[in-house]
Amino acid sequence: MRGARKRLCSALIVAYGLFSLYAAYTVFLRPRRPSTPRPSHRDRRGPRGKSNNAALGNEEWNPWEVDEKNEVVASQQRYEANLKMIKKASSHLEQTSLRVQIWGKAAIGLYLWQHIFEGQLEPPDVTAQWREGSQKAGKTYFSFISGPSVVPGYFAVEAENVVLVLNGREAAKIAYATQWLHYARTLIQTRKIQRVAVVLLGNEQCNNEWIQPYLKRNGGFVNLLFITYDYALVNEEDIFQWPLGVATYRNFPVVEPSWSMLRDPRPYLCNFLGTVYKNSSREILMEVLRQDGFNKLCWIAAREQWQPQETNESFKNYQDALLQSDLTLCPVGINTECYRIYEACSYGSLPVVEDVMTPGDCGNSSMCHSAPLQLLKTMGAPFIFIKNWKELPAVLEKEKKMSLQEKTERRKKLLEWYQNFKASMRHKFVNTLENSFLSGDKG
Repeated sequence: MRGARKRLCSALIVAYGLFSLYAAYTVFLRPRRPSTPRPSHRDRRGPRGKSNNAALGNEEWNPWEVDEKNEVVASQQRYEANLKMIKKASSHLEQTSLRVQIWGKAAIGLYLWQHIFEGQLEPPDVTAQWREGSQKAGKTYFSFISGPSVVPGYFAVEAENVVLVLNGREAAKIAYATQWLHYARTLIQTRKIQRVAVVLLGNEQCNNEWIQPYLKRNGGFVNLLFITYDYALVNEEDIFQWPLGVATYRNFPVVEPSWSMLRDPRPYLCNFLGTVYKNSSREILMEVLRQDGFNKLCWIAAREQWQPQETNESFKNYQDALLQSDLTLCPVGINTECYRIYEACSYGSLPVVEDVMTPGDCGNSSMCHSAPLQLLKTMGAPFIFIKNWKELPAVLEKEKKMSLQEKTERRKKLLEWYQNFKASMRHKFVNTLENSFLSGDKG
């Protein structure tokens, strides 16, 4: 806060100095119009023989009077404009107490910026080597950079506070992430930046021990950690759970709700387009759909191997399936939380979530009373949670009896919840940064 006050005082002093110089120039140096000698009393009366009207007109007339009045008005307007400028500058500095630069080095950064913050990026081309954007949120001015050209040491560090978005899902990604952490530590040591927060796409089995030595609580330099999945060390003090979001690495878009999305009848009861792993609950799901004939009422497209990238055709089919289905089936994968949950919310298709813990270290914490999906449940997600896919036929039978009006109300509730969820995450993120980073200025 002391740094913010210092910047405010500096801005006011500079503005006052400029205004003083301008006033001095106006008073002492500005060229003035030559004054016209006033005529004598005899001249003002006019020559004999002229009418009294002519004499009166000659007495009242001043050739510079209009210009003098205009100059007074213009000076007053300049004064008021300068005063407004000073007030606006001081107000802006008071309102924007923090500058934060976000380095987006994982696809989850695009979910943060474009979906949570509703920020724009230039250029819009998703294949661009460099993309950037900026906006004000709360008392903070945020700038965001992303793309292959953003590499350590080859871009301008524009703020003392940095949010580093990283991928820690597997060994190769962790090795790349540590390079960025070492770069940030060097900037801390050379006093080019002061504070660091990390948004981390965590490991799907919550094996995230590698990040611990970098946390300030353990002698490192990272003030705050926002991490995906039900990580056991989430404490809501300096480690926070963060939503997985949509698959931005597959260019899943920001979807704007429409009238037809809300009101139109949808031809399919449910959908599932995805990989069916051997000996998984997804095989049980496929069997349940076939036995009861619901596979004819739902959009089902199963494959045996996972594909990291979609073709244009397969991606369009997936989006159409979400838009044309009342329900989206969300079986567990390596983790219970999946992109499909958030993508279904984007299109108003209610997620039917398999509510079971997956193998690994996720959820083993006193904080995770509702694990899995602690964050979504805490935020009141209006989903259908089931423990076994054998419960699905009863869900679908109930779905068949629902009226369009009931489904429309449910879609509206889901879309509103998702918008509020993203707004709440934005508010929490900004407030957490401000509470942590600005408290450092008070010291």
